[in-house]
Amino acid sequence: MRRRLCLLSALLMLSTSMAFAGDGKIIKVLPQFLDLQGRNALSPSLYERDAYQAQLAKHPEERSALRFAVQWKGHALDWEKVKLRIEIRCVAKNTQYSRALEAPARRKGWFSYWTDVVLQGDDYAQLGELVAWRATLWDGGQMIGEQKSFLW
Repeated sequence: MRRRLCLLSALLMLSTSMAFAGDGKIIKVLPQFLDLQGRNALSPSLYERDAYQAQLAKHPEERSALRFAVQWKGHALDWEKVKLRIEIRCVAKNTQYSRALEAPARRKGWFSYWTDVVLQGDDYAQLGELVAWRATLWDGGQMIGEQKSFLW
């Protein structure tokens, strides 16, 4: 009886560790405009950041880039192969197009991690207006986390 109980507990531990191997989750995605000096806000206040983002949204001539700040977490991952992919849909001059951006997702923090994906320069100048986005977290060739905008 004791042997069966030990075997059953070992199988249970093995099955739970296999179920959680290589899992990940995208917690938050913040698409933010950057001004001509590369700032997303004028002060560290969240209220001020949101107000400044609204101002940059109304005045495209004051923008220089679009940054996606992505908060994510993952466990039991192959850290050499983990990447973050941002797919965007834009409209420029009555033409809709899609674009994908990728960045290596590295561990920086204790419980969750932040990765920034920035679109700037000529690529941003051709962007037009952002309509929808989707952020995915990849471990090698397997998607392990996803978050998307309402219009995706």
